[in-house]
Amino acid sequence: MNISPSMKADILVVDDTPDNIRFLSSILTEEGYSVRPAISGKIALRAAQTITPDLILLDINMPDMDGYQVCRTLKKDPVTQNVPVIFLSALDDIQDKVRAFQVGGNDYISKPFQLEEVLARIANQLTINHLQKQVHERNHELEATLEQLKTTQVQLIQSEKMTALGQLVAGIAHEINNPISFIYGNITPAMDYVQDLLDLIALYQREYPQPKEAIAHQLEDLDLDFLTEDLAKIMTSMKTGADRIRNIVVGLRNFSRLDEAGCKKANLEEGLESAIAVLRSRLEPEDQPPITITRQYQPLPPIYCYPAQLNQVFFNLFANAIDTIRQRLTTVPTPPGQITITTAVTPDSLTITIADNGMGMDTETQAQLFNPFFSTKPIGQGTGLGLPICYQVITATHNGTIAVTSAPGQGSQFKLTLPSNLTPIDPEPAEKS
Repeated sequence: MNISPSMKADILVVDDTPDNIRFLSSILTEEGYSVRPAISGKIALRAAQTITPDLILLDINMPDMDGYQVCRTLKKDPVTQNVPVIFLSALDDIQDKVRAFQVGGNDYISKPFQLEEVLARIANQLTINHLQKQVHERNHELEATLEQLKTTQVQLIQSEKMTALGQLVAGIAHEINNPISFIYGNITPAMDYVQDLLDLIALYQREYPQPKEAIAHQLEDLDLDFLTEDLAKIMTSMKTGADRIRNIVVGLRNFSRLDEAGCKKANLEEGLESAIAVLRSRLEPEDQPPITITRQYQPLPPIYCYPAQLNQVFFNLFANAIDTIRQRLTTVPTPPGQITITTAVTPDSLTITIADNGMGMDTETQAQLFNPFFSTKPIGQGTGLGLPICYQVITATHNGTIAVTSAPGQGSQFKLTLPSNLTPIDPEPAEKS
């Protein structure tokens, strides 16, 4: 139900003549208004500061401080600047009326006044002020809604990008997996076959220590001793490389986790390693010093979580750490870049701490760090949504906490705390017995 502004309005009547105040107070009270009297400009200002009125009836001719000065002071104060002021005055010159509007008055009534006119003008100003407040509130709501829409839109775009990245990674991992599995599976037999051939050659050398001239020349050209030693190293290097590629493929598949969009039981250490695998080229570029990863892992038990979303959190935190380290290395090349990952377990939770020795941040930056669209990166190099998304995933989705500790030139540390007993919203179906 809409309530008329007049039924609730608080009116401050300012006049140095007590009879005028008593008369106006009596009439306005009968009309349902709440009335407060003030017999001077200074008293009126104190009353308006104590409780902001809905409207002020203001006389002009008052000692010490006239109505123009009172109105000017009211309009300069943020607390009272929007309160409508109606001048009540015996001054009827056009210049007096113009001056009243120039200092911020909303209306002007000349004495002697008609009671119906006063009531009508009061109701009119209260209605206008009430509507203006509604418009201001609606504008504020619209601005908040617009900001929320912008945030949601960019979050959706970011989510789509991560989904597309996950699909790309999953596709690459699938394509690489088959040939690398073939190579990896054949390296060990190939090494055995090579060793058998070398053993056979060694047997020939023992049984026929004096080969024919053509064979002797060929053995001399081949430098069989060096070939035997180097071939073993080459085969071992190939096996090591293939093993590393297999680990990268496993990391890529864990990172994408397209089949685990919901709440699943997962090992977070695998998520950490998969994010590192995806960012390997940025950690070890050919044209820049490498950034080392130091792991201080305490074994983490599998917990119910949203692994795909947590992988995005790890990816964002590692990417930011790499950026701030690279930025620091351009001006301060030592010490070398380093990211330290520490995990720990308590009875009810587990923590993951990701620390870097990058640029660091001041307290003002830290206070805005999780606000949408806030970014310390140059324009065009960041959306300002990476950390807000991390905050949303950790706090809202997983009922955890994320805290940052940093200082300029001292690097940054992000500590994630996740409950180990998160209730699965869509748990894996029970196996049929």
